[in-house]
Amino acid sequence: MKGAPRMINELLAFVLEVVALGLLARWGWGAVEPTPLRLLLAVAVPGAAAALWGLFAAPKARIRVPLPGVLAVKALVFGAAALALADLGHGTAGVVFAVVAAGNTALATVDRRAAGRLG
Repeated sequence: MKGAPRMINELLAFVLEVVALGLLARWGWGAVEPTPLRLLLAVAVPGAAAALWGLFAAPKARIRVPLPGVLAVKALVFGAAALALADLGHGTAGVVFAVVAAGNTALATVDRRAAGRLG
């Protein structure tokens, strides 16, 4: 991909990442009853996902892992967000989120490989 399609796909990737963190926070808030635990989960779950992403899946990840490892982290984070959405009562939206995230990740991976930005 070149030009606008690449930029749109990269923007979509960023939006999906932010939405995933938001979904995980929302799920954490609703997962338990006591407010202190709600707050803990609403911060810790997306925080753990963001840390995992930053360590292994981000373009400037602290720890370089082979492509299958990067894709595994992305599948874990996006999959958890899709499951969180389903658990919040939006099963169809969870499936749509998972499909869009998988498609976006596949396109970005192929594009980055073609541009020599992946191993």
